[in-house]
Amino acid sequence: MFGITPYEKKFFDPFFGDFDKAFNSSALPGFKTDVKDTGDRYIIESELPGFKKEDIKIDISGDVMTISAENTRTAEEKDENGSYIRRERTFGSVARTFDISEIRSEDISASYNDGVLTLELPKKTATEPEVRRLEIR
Repeated sequence: MFGITPYEKKFFDPFFGDFDKAFNSSALPGFKTDVKDTGDRYIIESELPGFKKEDIKIDISGDVMTISAENTRTAEEKDENGSYIRRERTFGSVARTFDISEIRSEDISASYNDGVLTLELPKKTATEPEVRRLEIR
């Protein structure tokens, strides 16, 4: 394993280019994520501007961590009679999935400030295999 690895499906065809872009169903483009290795832990910084803290979910299932965010905005303008002059709604969601098999998942911490989600992921400590001698009967 090479540390924190984002799961990505890539289908490249020399004639048609990246198929994954053609079939991307997300209403918003994917969010940018930086991963730093500080020795004993990884630091993940994900840019999620415009999202509230309540809109962001971090789910861990086994050795997989998924960061997702969902955003709904409504802009309404009415005239003096209460009739709509303009009413617009936008919806978007983004998600990224990471392999965290080398992470102590119970010790992951997260904070969100100024549109940047920061996660600290402590690495599992390498343990020496237990050596024992088997007695012959």
